[in-house]
Amino acid sequence: MAIQPPNNGLITENAQQYYQGTQGFRGAPGVANNQEFITDFNTELILGSLTSWNPTDPDYALNNFKVYTSASGAAGTWSEWITELRVTNGKTVILSASPVANAFIVVQLGILDGGKYGNTEADKMYGQAVEDNYGSYQYVKLNEVVSNFLVGYVGQSKLLPDAKRTDVIFFAKRALQEFSYDTLKSIKSSELTIPPSLTLVIPQDFVNYVKMSWIDKLGVKRPIYPANNLTISPYYTQTQDSTGIPTQDNFGNDTEGTSITQERWHSNDTNFINGNFNTNDFTNDMWAYNWDYTGAWGGASWGQLYGMDPQYSQANGWFNLNEREGKISFSSNLVGQMIVLEYVSDGLAYDLDSRVPKLAEDAIYAYILHSLIAGRINQPEYIVQRLKREKSAKLRNAKIRLSNIKLDEIVQVMRGKSKWIKS
Repeated sequence: MAIQPPNNGLITENAQQYYQGTQGFRGAPGVANNQEFITDFNTELILGSLTSWNPTDPDYALNNFKVYTSASGAAGTWSEWITELRVTNGKTVILSASPVANAFIVVQLGILDGGKYGNTEADKMYGQAVEDNYGSYQYVKLNEVVSNFLVGYVGQSKLLPDAKRTDVIFFAKRALQEFSYDTLKSIKSSELTIPPSLTLVIPQDFVNYVKMSWIDKLGVKRPIYPANNLTISPYYTQTQDSTGIPTQDNFGNDTEGTSITQERWHSNDTNFINGNFNTNDFTNDMWAYNWDYTGAWGGASWGQLYGMDPQYSQANGWFNLNEREGKISFSSNLVGQMIVLEYVSDGLAYDLDSRVPKLAEDAIYAYILHSLIAGRINQPEYIVQRLKREKSAKLRNAKIRLSNIKLDEIVQVMRGKSKWIKS
């Protein structure tokens, strides 16, 4: 069944708005300046500055939409509106000058393919505003959670006769933060290429890593493992005098140099660590990793790695976090590789526009309610404990729902258990 037009339900966009990011209008039948066109996208319209309607304005690239007009509405007749316009309330577009009478007018949000109204590359509206809205129905914004909580849980004849919106916002943020670490689907992924420096800057909203992988030519993930005890990125790298005493600058502060440990790590040959070497690779620096060394160079049995620690016997490479520089450091065999960093954020990077999965919405309400009641004086302990149990139960429900376990997938895995292992 096709998606129905909005009819006072939770879906407020029609199919054209959702899939194409466009909304059409008709201009006035005569000449009229300052015509207003009210959009109802889920995405607010952004005008970079008061003058960014002009393609020559430096802030033009900050706009997330374009306006196109046509006298007939036929394909190929559309042209970008580059005359003054304004945006109010993130919804209303006001054209300062008058388009032609009865003009066809389209507001196009930024979309990866540029949309179908621009006749040239410059006219197209490239961006990701449309794609950012895809799948948004499975989420509810944090500011909506706050508003819904105040409606449903605060008032006369309720456990909370009154509550400040600021208090609700605080605990809603705390709930989102706590849930993001191990409950919510807040894992982000970033596709990056490792430069010759073998370091990448930690993402802006990074809290902790989940997985690091390099991508082969088939698009398959190859896991990169943390270096752990193999190496380290020292936090302090004080320079020293000839007697080993740290040196200071004119202000009495310790002077810092570059990390020699990291320089050696970046310049090494990882084959000497993982055992993936031949006799031509052999140097006196790698003897410690040749676990079958017999006491004489000529008596070594090449490639015999019995007893080698598994964390060293892999060829995918290693990474470690350089806390001092706020970077991720990689082993030398990964230079030029494309990697995918999967990491956890706390869900608060963009304030109240943060999104909460609807499957965890009830657990958020339970967390806020318990936190507000528990923080008030003269509250009966049995009520506090009851709300605590409800909070824990709803959190467990949220984890089960978000685990996304499907019966068909379980069946498929179990079918593999019936295979015979043939010798």
